[in-house]
Amino acid sequence: MADSGDVQAFGNKIDGKATALAIRGEIKAEIERIRQDVPNFKPGLAIIQIGDREDSNIYIRNKLKVAEDVGMEAKQYKMPRTTTMPQALQQIAQLNADPRVHGIIVQMPPESDEPMDQDALLNAVSHAKDVDGLSDLNAGRVSRQELDNCFQPCTPKGCMQLIKRCGVDVQGKRAVVLGRSKIVGAPMADLLRANNATVTICHSRTKDLPSVVREGDIVVVGIGKALLVKKDWLKPGAVVIDCGINTIPDATKKSGKRLCGDVDYAECKEVASYITPVPGGVGPMTIAMLIQSTLEGAKRTLNTDALAGSWKLRYLPLALQDPVPTDIEVSRAQVPKNVSELAYELSLLPDEVDFYGKKKAKVSLDVLNRLENSPNGKYVVVAGITPTPLGEGKSTTTIGLAQALGAHLKRNVFACVRQPSQGPTFGIKGGAAGGGYSQVIPMEEFNLHLTGDIHAITAANNLLAAAIDARIFHESTQKDDALYGRLVPAKKGKREFSAIQVGRLKRLGIDKTNPDDLTEDEISKFARLDIDTETITWQRVIDTNDRYLRKVTVGQSPTEKGFVRETNFDITVASEIMAILALTTSVADMRDRLGRIVVASNKSGEPVTADDLGVGGALMVLMKDAIRPNLMQTLEGTPVFVHAGPFANIAHGNSSILADKIALKLVGETGFVVTEAGFGADIGMEKFFNIKCRYSGLRPNAAVLVATVRALKMHGGGPTVTAGKPLAREYSEEHLELVEKGFCNLRKQIENAGFFGVPCVVAINKFATDSVNELELVQKLAREAGASDAVICSHWAEGGAGATDLATALEKACQQQSNFQYLYDLKLPIEEKMATIARKIYGADGIELSEEAQKKVDLYRKQGFNDLPICMAKTHLSLSHDPTKKGTPTGFTLPIRDVRASVGAGFLYPLVGTMSTMPGLPTRPCFYDIDIDPVTETIYGLF
Repeated sequence: MADSGDVQAFGNKIDGKATALAIRGEIKAEIERIRQDVPNFKPGLAIIQIGDREDSNIYIRNKLKVAEDVGMEAKQYKMPRTTTMPQALQQIAQLNADPRVHGIIVQMPPESDEPMDQDALLNAVSHAKDVDGLSDLNAGRVSRQELDNCFQPCTPKGCMQLIKRCGVDVQGKRAVVLGRSKIVGAPMADLLRANNATVTICHSRTKDLPSVVREGDIVVVGIGKALLVKKDWLKPGAVVIDCGINTIPDATKKSGKRLCGDVDYAECKEVASYITPVPGGVGPMTIAMLIQSTLEGAKRTLNTDALAGSWKLRYLPLALQDPVPTDIEVSRAQVPKNVSELAYELSLLPDEVDFYGKKKAKVSLDVLNRLENSPNGKYVVVAGITPTPLGEGKSTTTIGLAQALGAHLKRNVFACVRQPSQGPTFGIKGGAAGGGYSQVIPMEEFNLHLTGDIHAITAANNLLAAAIDARIFHESTQKDDALYGRLVPAKKGKREFSAIQVGRLKRLGIDKTNPDDLTEDEISKFARLDIDTETITWQRVIDTNDRYLRKVTVGQSPTEKGFVRETNFDITVASEIMAILALTTSVADMRDRLGRIVVASNKSGEPVTADDLGVGGALMVLMKDAIRPNLMQTLEGTPVFVHAGPFANIAHGNSSILADKIALKLVGETGFVVTEAGFGADIGMEKFFNIKCRYSGLRPNAAVLVATVRALKMHGGGPTVTAGKPLAREYSEEHLELVEKGFCNLRKQIENAGFFGVPCVVAINKFATDSVNELELVQKLAREAGASDAVICSHWAEGGAGATDLATALEKACQQQSNFQYLYDLKLPIEEKMATIARKIYGADGIELSEEAQKKVDLYRKQGFNDLPICMAKTHLSLSHDPTKKGTPTGFTLPIRDVRASVGAGFLYPLVGTMSTMPGLPTRPCFYDIDIDPVTETIYGLF
């Protein structure tokens, strides 16, 4: 009976509709409350329907509407009648793997031409998403009273809510359940038992059914027989829950029938204290419980989901050896995770990852949309002092720091690095994945092709180059009418401009869309680009070191009718399209940038673009996959994005904005993204701040400057360091005076970081030949010079364990205030922006422009490019323009011999000295050592 005192009231209707509405309001309020702390929290419900039953359609529409009303993301997956069992199971498996989906229901019955095992379908749904509570596992847990570790079937769960919200205390009551189905009766009995009722289950074989039912303080009926239960079956004051739904004839209704339950409501309300009507009782509660269970499922993920920024990575242990083997031996000794496992650990969705084999994958830009409201992690750039020709381990430090933050400090961390060019891999370098026990693995896949991004750039670049020469040829051999007729041909008797041609018309100020309406003058303006061949700046590219392509002649075939010109090839990573890939922020932004590429000027001095040539859209098609970052891992199993590889001298030398942006969202607010800037801090770091951060809108939290005792000795007057030759003994013996004198270069780079208002940590990359006194001297001087800290690191020999002190120091630095600012205002004249970089970053007295450079500056200003940032192209081996001047040169004027424009990428690059954009092969290239075992397909020679 109801606990309502001594006076018993009868016939209280339990309004399921009102109760369900109240519960929906509570669910909506709870979702909104959670979103205050987790803005992108959105419970997801997936409804699989096989066939097109109208009753199922109505029921599903109701579910979708309720879900939408409370703020959930509900989606119907409608499959045709021809769906097979394997296809249905595949759809369920995809939804099981989708972290956005917290609840899955398979609408029953399936309407299929193929045999369908309903139990198999229900059990295929993950128990963690089975919000209908119908799988064997959830049913078993309900039966065993493990209610905190399962989903309850919606109808029994709704019945319990109705009973409790009447104020009925179930504990100690006698409950009778009429019906034993696995959807209602059996689980209803389990839930009543779980609430300490004494339960009797009745069924069609129960003897003297009315007398058994009459014992119940609580009676739940779901037997499928209309109006079966009469008032004389009930104990006075019983609570009656009617789960039945039947139709009976009714002449007063237009349809000739009406709905009723298994209980004769009109009779039984006279003796029941509380009773549910049909319709309007249990029915509305079922959907409310489904939505409530979906919310419960979503809440369970909060502690492990990427929404909260928490990863559960399986870190890979290192088997350290002393002495450290070669890089390729270290890489091969580690067994990397399959990238599918890594993607799952990062909570990437199945449709956000495209696998390229087992160890690398492309990640969709859709991640940025999904995590739009998630806070970014800490943003850290790794740069270095002016290096020796041997390099100071900047890439190794980037990876070692990421391994330390992740595998040892257990922070969410992404390393973002550039893709190496194949040219140096087979030329003089032999690979570039970090080194020692701080590497990206597998090393072979990192260094060879990866996912084909560089090949895509090669194809796009050379398509544009072909378009230039072809257009010049066709313009030189055709009159205006013929040229126009071929550019805008009639198709099925109708001429139309393509979308890219309409854009050119608008730029020309021609406001016409019918090709037949153009005047002769307009036809000439539209059809003729009139390229001045002396101004062509676009070259063909290839990803191979080939000195004989530094100057070539094209057009020597008789079919080109005498149109011959000199040109050259660049290495692919020097292409402006590579710089565009690194600086773009979206597909739309890349399409615009590709279209804005300026390839030459016309004979009137106006810029000619890729869109003028009609090729901008085609370039984007070739780059559609390359725009997505590549996911790999470190030796210790932490994630790495490998994306873009622009030259650090004629371009900005940083990995992509998109890789950094996606990584910052994935790591969460307390995580870290460690991104590398090419060459010394005077080049890579300055361009990171002034160019990359301008276009990304990101604000860095700290900078890490990599230094070595070896490089400081060189800057202090030590003997010349030459790649391929043994080091002088000064570099293997203690020479504190050389270190102290050479510290001026590191001091200047610390000062340079200060110009941008960013805290700076110095990473002293320890070599076996360094003495303790030398290392500690660098620490002392760096701290005195204003570094937040200076830490001795041994990550090359020890992996992340050798960089844990650096990681700790970085965490502290990121807690400091970052007063990030740019070095110059874009509105300043081009000359002043160049002079600002020269004076502040390099220490020059000023700049001196050649006649050619000044001519280019004036042209670019006239063409509207004054407000682009500056990307200085100078040697990385000195702060000055002279690679032989070490330390911190003073009293020099920086000579600007030429200025060029990468308008699509979005910068002007002054040439300081001679810059080679096509390396050559040495006498003995690395390819002498590179080979493959024909049986095991193991690659050798990458070191």
